[in-house]
Amino acid sequence: MRIRRRAVLGGALALGAASAVTTPASATGRLTNLAHLDYLRTTVTPPATPGHSTYGSGPLGVLWTYADRQADGSYKRIGGRTYDPATDTYGQGAFNADDISRAAVVYLRSRRLDVARDLLRGLTYLQSPNGNVVLWMQPDGALNPSADPVELPDPSDSGPSYWLARTVWALGEGYAAFRRVDRGFAEFLRDRLELALAALERQVLVRYGEWNIVDGRRVPAWLIVNGADATSEAVLGLAAYVRAGGSARARRALTQFAEGIAALSAGSSREWPFRALLPWGESISVWHAWGAQMPSALAAAASVVGTPVGPAVGDTAGFTPLLLTAGGPDNGWLPAPIDRTQIAYGVDARLQGLLAVELPGPRQVAAFVAAWYFGANRAGEAMYDAATGRTYDGISGDGVINRNSGAESTIHGQLSMLTLDANPALAHLAQQLGAGPLTRSGLQVVEGESAFGGTVVTPPSAWTGESQWSNGSYVSLTAGSSTVWTLEPSSQPRLVLPVVNLLDPGTTSWFSGSSSLGTIDHSAPGPQGISAAPGVLQPITLGQPLPPYATSLKAASTTGTAQIDALLLIPSTSTLRLGSAVLLSSVDPHPRTFSLRSKPGAIAYTYTAQGTLHSRRQLTGGTSSVLVQPGGFTVVL
Repeated sequence: MRIRRRAVLGGALALGAASAVTTPASATGRLTNLAHLDYLRTTVTPPATPGHSTYGSGPLGVLWTYADRQADGSYKRIGGRTYDPATDTYGQGAFNADDISRAAVVYLRSRRLDVARDLLRGLTYLQSPNGNVVLWMQPDGALNPSADPVELPDPSDSGPSYWLARTVWALGEGYAAFRRVDRGFAEFLRDRLELALAALERQVLVRYGEWNIVDGRRVPAWLIVNGADATSEAVLGLAAYVRAGGSARARRALTQFAEGIAALSAGSSREWPFRALLPWGESISVWHAWGAQMPSALAAAASVVGTPVGPAVGDTAGFTPLLLTAGGPDNGWLPAPIDRTQIAYGVDARLQGLLAVELPGPRQVAAFVAAWYFGANRAGEAMYDAATGRTYDGISGDGVINRNSGAESTIHGQLSMLTLDANPALAHLAQQLGAGPLTRSGLQVVEGESAFGGTVVTPPSAWTGESQWSNGSYVSLTAGSSTVWTLEPSSQPRLVLPVVNLLDPGTTSWFSGSSSLGTIDHSAPGPQGISAAPGVLQPITLGQPLPPYATSLKAASTTGTAQIDALLLIPSTSTLRLGSAVLLSSVDPHPRTFSLRSKPGAIAYTYTAQGTLHSRRQLTGGTSSVLVQPGGFTVVL
């Protein structure tokens, strides 16, 4: 199962350069505050380890993985998994390459180059002669290549990995930052990045131009750990490196990786996954917010080597507004929105991508994303504390805050704050939106087993190997049988996407009252290929929408057997309201007007499906009608 390594409960806005932050935000008026990240830092002098070395001499900069909140409100730094006090070791380790690399990026962008140097020295010590990277280090600096529980690859430096990709990110930005201020150290970073790049060429890019098959779809075979998410973080580093004069081989790798990421763009304004860039090259049924840096990476590559930015625009201008109206940056649509946990890693990825494409519409949407940090979330509370620099570790689907503040959350919170500080108008608007009440009307999930009729089946595991049954069950129909769902009425037409397992030949017909909405062919869409399971869970858009005020939906199996996991119901226009500001997202094929209440003088900005401004209109207050373009979005501020 593809899971995260850690469990957790107006107008265009310009993006400028971040400046150094060395004092608390409360003293400077800035949001960025590195105090808690500084608290997580420490140094070690590791025992001599064959094949591992770094630049210069002296202790290495490292970062504690977790910080658990104590009963008195303080935070205790800890490592990963079971701690053995007799040996002062953890099952995984105390420090890890994933967090050290990303923390280095924070300090580089903050111009805290002394700290960045220490962390980059620690990170490069973790790199092995083969170019790969050991993930874990114990409190005394001893390397732990094989963690408990086992993580792949095992040993952790035996193949490509997320931590290798993130190392490339840090080394690329490190080279760009140091090349004019410390040529010797920059050349060392360049050499280590080239060593990592050689590993990627040997282990990943050797398959450039080859394609895997996943349930009938061609997917690129040259992504790091078959992930557009992992690859995107390497691309951020390669783009920085090439922009700063990096090698021809790096330029070639950047171009090839960007091509692979772009190939995972999928769907349309009305078809799942709604123009999102899929993160995993082994499933066409999974999207997750964490690590979804794909639009940022494609925008960075486009600015350096001229690769297409269109898929990034589709993800940010097409999918993200729908995501926000559906509930926000959830950890997992699998393919139904099942893991509703939200963490800073996902929020930051959305924020960075929206700004990276440099379009006016996505820049305004970025304020709605960033407002998550300031209270626009399921908990209704701030997830970031500018006075301490802490970002909490996440919010569960039912709105419970995990008030621990580990390295990953702290890092991505600070990356977001650096971006907001570089965009003062955006920062101001995001804080305003975070303080207002939140209401949504968007995508609704109706469980398959909530219907009357058919047979409810609960598989031994909800996870199929490439996707997950919503609520762990589905309803099964045999030829000649039917099932009916009772629905809450809506004043709008609604797009209907039954989530079905495409496996065996069979057909279902769908009705609301006497109206036929369409049919679904339940046959497998093509060869299984490298997919982990036969069949594929897919939301299939019916040809006709559910009529306004409809309260029932019927599925009838005409041939074969049908497995129905859930229904996704999407209003023609979905809404997210934060205080008096409104975001509208359309799945309608035609331009529509939408009535809403607004404050006097508010402006409605109507954007196309490509994120460009179609029109703007000042509203008089009270009830107003605003225009929403097909597949586009409208922002009212």
